[in-house]
Amino acid sequence: MLLLAVDTSGKHGSIALARCGPEADCSVIEVVPLDGGIFSAQLVPQIAALLVKHGLDKLDIGAFAVVSGPGSFTGLRIGLAAIKALAEVFSKPIAAVSLLEAIAVAGGQRGKVIAVLDAGRGDVYAGEYQVKNSEVQLERERLLTRSELMQTAVGSVVVTADHSLAQAARDGSLQVEEIEVPGSDAIARLRWRKILAGNTLSPAELDANYIRRSSELFSKGSS
Repeated sequence: MLLLAVDTSGKHGSIALARCGPEADCSVIEVVPLDGGIFSAQLVPQIAALLVKHGLDKLDIGAFAVVSGPGSFTGLRIGLAAIKALAEVFSKPIAAVSLLEAIAVAGGQRGKVIAVLDAGRGDVYAGEYQVKNSEVQLERERLLTRSELMQTAVGSVVVTADHSLAQAARDGSLQVEEIEVPGSDAIARLRWRKILAGNTLSPAELDANYIRRSSELFSKGSS
């Protein structure tokens, strides 16, 4: 099956096209980066160009995977709207993924893992998970202050792609795994298992996971 994965949650985004098989294996065909700030102008044309480049048609896509948050309100809105529309038109399933879950898995750790992202204003997005081999069990996702994170993360492995958060956790004598931000290729591989298990959403069910809505919600200039 051909799987299209999209991430527009951050300052930069990406699209991944992958061919996935019945044994939970995914071979990524190509990853296309997206420039932040112009997702709305880039996303659909880049998807079309990617398919043409590899001699594929939009009807070849069997499922979609998309990052549902947390992250930029505007970026998430653009990515989710595009995937909702494509999935609706072509009657294909959607698998949504939290960026925090992707970070937790990318750390390669087992046991209690706390994935963290900078949320601004001295806060962090924190996702608490139990990771066992390929199984990831969510305990909770929430907004914490940095000091609350230091208390909550005792006895866990902190996984983050933010260097300042990693350093702060190290200074607090916490166990830390600092990684690169997972791309849409990682999203494709992570969510394919869920698709195989039938854990998918309809376009109507897909929604953003903001954890805390950004100030962009109240900004007249957002688009």
